[in-house]
Amino acid sequence: MGAIVGAQSVLTDPADCWPYGYDNSRRHAPPLAVVFVTEARQVEAVVALCHEHRIPVTARGRGTGTTGATVPERNGIVIAFERMNRILRIDPANRLVVVEPGVTNQDLQQALARHGFFWPPDPTSAAVCTIGGNLAYNSAGPRAVKYGTPRENALGLTAVTGRGESLRTGVHTTKGVVGYDLTRLIIGSEGTLALITSATLKLTPRAAASRTLRATYRDIHAAARAVAAIMAQPVTPCALEFMDAAALDMVRRFSDLGLPADTGALLMIEVDGPADCVTAAAEAVSAAARDPGLLELRIAADRDEIAALWRTRKALSPALRHVAPKKINEDVVVPVSRMAEFIDGLERLSRDSAIRIVNFGHAGNGNIHVNLLVNPDDADEMRRAASCLEAVFDLVVRLDGTLSGEHGVGLEKRDFVDRELDPVALRLMRDIKRQFDPHGILNPGKGLPPEAG
Repeated sequence: MGAIVGAQSVLTDPADCWPYGYDNSRRHAPPLAVVFVTEARQVEAVVALCHEHRIPVTARGRGTGTTGATVPERNGIVIAFERMNRILRIDPANRLVVVEPGVTNQDLQQALARHGFFWPPDPTSAAVCTIGGNLAYNSAGPRAVKYGTPRENALGLTAVTGRGESLRTGVHTTKGVVGYDLTRLIIGSEGTLALITSATLKLTPRAAASRTLRATYRDIHAAARAVAAIMAQPVTPCALEFMDAAALDMVRRFSDLGLPADTGALLMIEVDGPADCVTAAAEAVSAAARDPGLLELRIAADRDEIAALWRTRKALSPALRHVAPKKINEDVVVPVSRMAEFIDGLERLSRDSAIRIVNFGHAGNGNIHVNLLVNPDDADEMRRAASCLEAVFDLVVRLDGTLSGEHGVGLEKRDFVDRELDPVALRLMRDIKRQFDPHGILNPGKGLPPEAG
């Protein structure tokens, strides 16, 4: 490896490799070596060598994922992309940017802002997560409700297959139907098909103005009806977030919310657009939000009021970390029309299992973050939590949902995938994996359950 990238770019001491054996899950497996790459030809050569010697390879950005997808094999290596962090070209005329995978989301957004553009995906970890990781997981964030996920905001890629061969996918135009859509296939594949070495991303002009609204409701059913009504009218909000009663109760323990005492659910809503249209857009969304169960609806007039309205949502994560620093955080999606039914089901599961469940997330597309507040040192509680989690996934599938919206599958959800995908789909996916990676060296064991036998 040193001959390819230079001896100073390879770590082999176990103490040096140790930090590269984990992500934001509780899993850890130290790699045999960490190889820092700075250009695509190095990635090709390293992967070709690993292909020849059957050495497992795990790609890593900054390790912010939550599913164990960047936890390496103990007998494998990590290819670290953090030094491959250049913005290669910003092309405002064609509304695109070309970047390397190690660029952080925040650095990209700051560079684009100077040109009046942004890249829509905005995960919570935007300050530190990389574009390569965003693409590998198809990680989106609140703005996806209006602007879409990385799959809708990527035009093309260059990537290296499990043979060490480089390929280019996609186009530099907004239209293109030549061949199969390998770009969207690789995005979300968690480094199991190919390692991304550059990405051509689609840019969106920054909105001239925005409005922030906060609506509180008597219960989750009223909030869910409001979400359905909001999404059924012509103005699509750029963010539509929700917190359920359990989440609000959690925050009340640590912060004065300034909310009506009988609040059972909360929606945070943002609309954006041209300055002369944004007020009308806010009024249209407000009208749709006025369910009979509405308790209060406020529209922020200035930055101080915007900060005040978001205070409740921003207080939730610190409160959760204080109460259950090692909570189980799952990311699922159900149809918007069935969101209340899902929350009701979670409340039943919470009572039956004696596991406290707190829910929040991106209501506009039914993407719900289900948090099981557990103590990993309590064996009985973890046993009950495991049973509860299985029931959560069964409920999601029964409601025509999906087991992951933006966190990926990795190791955490791998063994539940066959509850959502049928045997034919799984067989075709395994066949595709073998075409890209015939020796199975790219992130082995992630994403799909092992084949029987």
